[in-house]
Amino acid sequence: MNKEQQDLQTEQEAAVETAELTPEQQLVQLQEKLAAKEQEAKDNWDKLLRERADLENYRKRASREKEELLNYGIKSLVEEVLPVLDNLERALEHANEDGLPALVEGVKMTHTLLQTALKKFGVCAVDGNCGTLFDPAFHQAMAQVETSDHPNNTIVQEFQKGYLLKERLLRPSMVSVAKNP
Repeated sequence: MNKEQQDLQTEQEAAVETAELTPEQQLVQLQEKLAAKEQEAKDNWDKLLRERADLENYRKRASREKEELLNYGIKSLVEEVLPVLDNLERALEHANEDGLPALVEGVKMTHTLLQTALKKFGVCAVDGNCGTLFDPAFHQAMAQVETSDHPNNTIVQEFQKGYLLKERLLRPSMVSVAKNP
């Protein structure tokens, strides 16, 4: 017996039962069926609303994750390139202009090109200049220097530059901080 035949048989049985009932009983039975169907419709409506909300939340989350990936997907690459930039800066600090000016000029150009490329992708240096107020969110204190030449809690020396990718800290500046005696 297939599904259609079962449904037909159920309807026929219901019709026989209904014929045996008084009109008041039939009315009560129909009202009960109506109430059950109304509850089912209400449940389905609530389910639809929840599913729509879930779908909207999924879309928002996917959009946020996509934006995050676009903005910070190059983080690991930049972290690998920063030591190269550091070494170029060290080479420039210790370069002897008298010895090989062409080499020094080449290193300067390479350094500038690398900085420009990093800036295109939102990488910028953290301000760790002498006299800047120490901020633990962007600086890592490597030493405290007792001095009266600088105000308390200001940077005396930067050992290694810190960098931001967009607004996110990649690496803090390593600095020494003034401490008044």
